[in-house]
Amino acid sequence: MAFDSAHSVRRDSGWGIIASLADADGSATHPMPRTLGNRHVAVRDFADCVHALCALHGRHPGVIDLAADRNVQPLAQDWLIEAAEGFAVERTYLATLTAAAGPLPSTPGQAESEAAVIGQRHALEMLAQSDRAGCATGAAIALVLDWATIRMTLDAAANRFGVTPPASALPIEAEIATVAASLGDTPGVERAMAFGAQQLLAQHRGLWDLLEARASARNHL
Repeated sequence: MAFDSAHSVRRDSGWGIIASLADADGSATHPMPRTLGNRHVAVRDFADCVHALCALHGRHPGVIDLAADRNVQPLAQDWLIEAAEGFAVERTYLATLTAAAGPLPSTPGQAESEAAVIGQRHALEMLAQSDRAGCATGAAIALVLDWATIRMTLDAAANRFGVTPPASALPIEAEIATVAASLGDTPGVERAMAFGAQQLLAQHRGLWDLLEARASARNHL
């Protein structure tokens, strides 16, 4: 009952659209993170995942940094700066895990995979620099929301690689909800925020699809 009540409050709040998108299309709904949560998963699959996530989100400036630089929503600025500082910890964590993982596992279609991730990164950079008010902010909010699932996968990889996970410094969900609820002051901005969130989540799902296909290809070598 408490769970249902919490979700009811969440849906009725101003950030309900983004929260619903994250619940429906976020990383938690994809089978690959659940597969990587299995303690018997091959180390090479963790290595592949860490390398891909580092390629997508390990560079600076990232989605949140770019969104903060181009932000046209004053109420979002403090939150974006806080989120960018928190994500810097995640970026360092990704670099540490990538070093611990060693080289990419041999996988058929490597060149095509690299091109796909580069394309995804470019799409996210364009999204984060959008001039449409709310678009970049929606993408940044979705990234922080979706990172909760990604962080669990990274922590599972850290356990396999002998790395101690750092404490997360990203804003908690209650803070995300507060800022998101304050930003959708017009239907147009709400739609832009939803679009940014939807596109960010779509890129993450595309990455999980790619990792799933690569794991399958290695299993058939």
